[in-house]
Amino acid sequence: MGKSKETAQRSADLERMQSLAAWTAAWLGTPKQSPFCADVVETATGRLVMRRLNAVAAESDPSSHAEVRVLRATCKRLKKLTLTGHTLYTTCEPCPMCMSMALWSGIDRVVFGATIGDASRHCSQIYIPAKTVARRSDMKCEVVGPVARAACVELFEDPRMQAMIRTWRHRKPRT
Repeated sequence: MGKSKETAQRSADLERMQSLAAWTAAWLGTPKQSPFCADVVETATGRLVMRRLNAVAAESDPSSHAEVRVLRATCKRLKKLTLTGHTLYTTCEPCPMCMSMALWSGIDRVVFGATIGDASRHCSQIYIPAKTVARRSDMKCEVVGPVARAACVELFEDPRMQAMIRTWRHRKPRT
């Protein structure tokens, strides 16, 4: 990728992530609030295909992470098993389950905001970076992040989200 194309991609990633963080913030204080949200967009055009919030509590399903939900919904909408030609944007670095789902879906790129370390200050996490999961597979996927990290971390630190997080079962962060 040429330098000007890389600059344009970084700018597009930042714009998309800021938009996703703002949309997610609009849900704070509602019954559906979550700091975790994900988009699938067409890689070439940037056209939004699907967006989903985390629904673990709402669906009583520990696998209802935003990334899993948006990848499943996109495959169903497009009636395709693979999402080659698409990018996953997510407000937080994907956990190993979500990153594995991204790899299995054939997504081109994963772009994340807050890091696993950022999230672990507020709720339980598995400390395996998304880039490590991608590197340990034989599937090709570019992992980019953090992008718009401060805006995504703010989602966790909002007082309304903090009140919700206190109701979640979680462990103390590692020291």
